[in-house]
Amino acid sequence: MIARHIFDSDHDVFRDAVRKFLMDEAYEQHADWEKEGQIDRNFWYKAGEQGMLCPGVSEEYGGVGADFRYNMVIAEEVSRLGLTGIGFSLHNDVTTPYLTNVANEAQKEKFLPRCVSGDCVVAIAMTEPGTGSDLQGIKTSAVDKGDHYLLNGSKTFITCGQQADIVLVVCRTNPDPSAGAKAFSILIVEDGMPGFERGRNLDKLGQKAQDTSELFFNDVKVPKANLLGEEGMGFIYLMRELPQERLSIAVSAMASCEAVIEQTVNYVKERKAFGKSIAEFQNTQFTLAQLQAEVTSMRVFIDRCAELLLEKELTTVDASKAKLLATELQGKVTDQCVQLHGGYGYMWEYPVTRAYADARIQRIYGGTSEVMKLIIGRDLLSD
Repeated sequence: MIARHIFDSDHDVFRDAVRKFLMDEAYEQHADWEKEGQIDRNFWYKAGEQGMLCPGVSEEYGGVGADFRYNMVIAEEVSRLGLTGIGFSLHNDVTTPYLTNVANEAQKEKFLPRCVSGDCVVAIAMTEPGTGSDLQGIKTSAVDKGDHYLLNGSKTFITCGQQADIVLVVCRTNPDPSAGAKAFSILIVEDGMPGFERGRNLDKLGQKAQDTSELFFNDVKVPKANLLGEEGMGFIYLMRELPQERLSIAVSAMASCEAVIEQTVNYVKERKAFGKSIAEFQNTQFTLAQLQAEVTSMRVFIDRCAELLLEKELTTVDASKAKLLATELQGKVTDQCVQLHGGYGYMWEYPVTRAYADARIQRIYGGTSEVMKLIIGRDLLSD
């Protein structure tokens, strides 16, 4: 594998600490969390104590003001160990940045220290039963009632929906169809607000330790103080944050690919067929060589995208390319590595099997592969 120059010795030390923490506190427990459909809430507190939550939050609010490379280290180690039920990437890379970048001072003081400590788990609610990647089809509405909004609607497929202490709800605050993107705002809904209800914890193909829920809002009175940013700017805020979200997904995809290839190399060296190890067959060597070459190339591109993010130059189009290519490659790698495992590749006890199931959602959430192609294609063909 080509040496990576995006990290320095401080990141290496942090990586060792992250890996040790995950091995001590999550690796053996993850199977139980998969059965329960969510991770132990105490694990969030332990992670907060060890600096694994929101490293990008400034010291003023309890964080350390680290750059995105520390988020990458956490996401990579979680994926490398197959602990995909741990929602750190959502919390660190997707939801909390809305508070960091958009929230007013009072909101930051109220929520950010708790996000860092693990006392406040943050979810974001965009998808609805009838609306997926087409965010402009959102029907959940919030009516201005003077000192509060009256929120009604439902959301589905919400990661951390069961455990979330606050939910960033994307809703329509302007019913005028001609308002376009300016019709949407983001409200901070807190656990315990009357009318806010959680549905069932959804039973998924993969990432089984990650709670994913339906959420319902029935005449929820959301104080004006819980409006995130400005009214009518919700869609703009989403567009600003999506590049980092999509890059985060790509980062996790690459770490998973590398781990699965390593597991498969070890397996084919030990497993025998027709009197010799599977590793000795040309088909095995060619398959793994092709996958390794593609993953190496993709890793270089993803790291370059991370550098662009640090320089505040990562575009929506390039982030979409990263997510599209990395997650499609993840699907290919896990599928072909399952094949090289033979029947054992279909057994849940093998990491490659769980990696295969966990990988499938990567091409769907954060914007489907088809939507990524639309974004790239429109940019390519624009005047």
